[in-house]
Amino acid sequence: MAGEEGALDGDGSHVVIGGRRWRASDPSIPESLRSQLVHELMAARRAVKAAGGDPAAVAEARARVRDAKVALGERGGRWWEPAPDGGVDEARVAATTRALLRHRAPGATVCPSEVARAVASPGWRPVMDAVRAVAAELATRGELVRQKGEVVDAAAARGPLRYGRGPTFPAPPSPG
Repeated sequence: MAGEEGALDGDGSHVVIGGRRWRASDPSIPESLRSQLVHELMAARRAVKAAGGDPAAVAEARARVRDAKVALGERGGRWWEPAPDGGVDEARVAATTRALLRHRAPGATVCPSEVARAVASPGWRPVMDAVRAVAAELATRGELVRQKGEVVDAAAARGPLRYGRGPTFPAPPSPG
C-alpha cells in the first residue's frame, strides 16, 4: 500500500519513508552493481559527516553523494521515463562511471558495459555508444583514462577499453 512506511507507490517510482515521499532507486540495476553503488552512497554520506566544517571536504563528499544518487536513479532524470531524445541520460552515465570508480580501489577500472548495465538494463547494448561518448568527454577533461592508463581514441583503439581514474579525477578519501 502506497501510504505505508517503506511502501512503493503504484508505478514503483517513489517510496514513503518517515511520512515523506522519496524517489526510489531504479529497480532494473543489476544487484551486483546496485550493491556497489549503495556502498559508495553510504561511504559518501559518512564522508560528509567526517568532513566536519572543512568546506572543500564537504563539497567533495556531497559531490560523491550526488553522483551515487544519480547513478541509482534517485536524482537527475526520471528512470521510469524514456530520455527526451530516446537515448540515455548522459549525466547519469557520467555519475555512474565516477561512482563505480570511487567505490573501487584507486588503481581499479570499470568496464564500459558495467556502466551501460547500471543505466539501461536489461536493454543495455544499444546505449554503449552513448557510454563511450560520455567516457570520451570525461577523458578530455582528464577525469578518466581509457586503456592501459592512457587516453585513447575509442574509434581507433584496438582491444578492450576499461575506464580508470585520470589525473583530474577527485582524490580518493583518506582512510580513517
